[in-house]
Amino acid sequence: MPAASTGASEADHTLAAQLATDAGKLLVELRDRVAGRGLPSRAIGREGDAASHAFLMERLGELRPDDAVLSEEGPVSIRADDARLRSDRVWIVDPLDGTREFGDIPRTDWAVHVALVIQGRVAAGAVALPARETTLASFPPPVLPPPRAGAPRVVVSRSRPPFEARRIARELGAELVQLGSAGAKAMAVVLGDADVYPHSGGQYEWDSAAPVAVAQAAGLHASRLDGAPLVYNQRDPYLPDLLICRPELAATVIAAATS
Repeated sequence: MPAASTGASEADHTLAAQLATDAGKLLVELRDRVAGRGLPSRAIGREGDAASHAFLMERLGELRPDDAVLSEEGPVSIRADDARLRSDRVWIVDPLDGTREFGDIPRTDWAVHVALVIQGRVAAGAVALPARETTLASFPPPVLPPPRAGAPRVVVSRSRPPFEARRIARELGAELVQLGSAGAKAMAVVLGDADVYPHSGGQYEWDSAAPVAVAQAAGLHASRLDGAPLVYNQRDPYLPDLLICRPELAATVIAAATS
């Protein structure tokens, strides 16, 4: 059973995984339909964002009508934000994490994020990697691979590796691994394809809530870059930095990031 301290039920964990998986299937089907239409990649991404958001909002409205929802694609509304901030249970979703990668067919480094936050802390979550036909969830938790021999691997964006990541790589004697979306990078650590995911270029709560839920369930370290805890469902959903890494590397990585 999931840890009782999170406040999430087994049904919550199951729902997060099912919603992420189903939204991912919808996106794969949409991508296949539009692939031959000659649409620019941005248009494909916009279609994916809208379709996945509509699906997740409809399903959460049906299945968790008393819970609040924060979606990257949701409208900005003071009234909605006030309702969200008054709620102890908030679903934080990124209907399509990696819109650019999704539109750049046939790239696979994009994801769907579905997380449940209870009183500011992630309690359940799932990250679907639809192009890989994989969903990783907080329950049952992924089995973390054993430490790998050789140089650690620090996963970074293809376009703009942050300064802190390069500094961490130097301190660890690590190699840089490039991937697209935040979910793809975080799940690379969960799957054992990387060892450290540091981010300092600015994110929002929907970028990290579900990946953090999965990473913590697997036994990984997840925090701000300086080691401070991650707190969600804030009035301003901007959450500028993130660290997900193997637990045995956490102290060294935090020291390097804050030196």
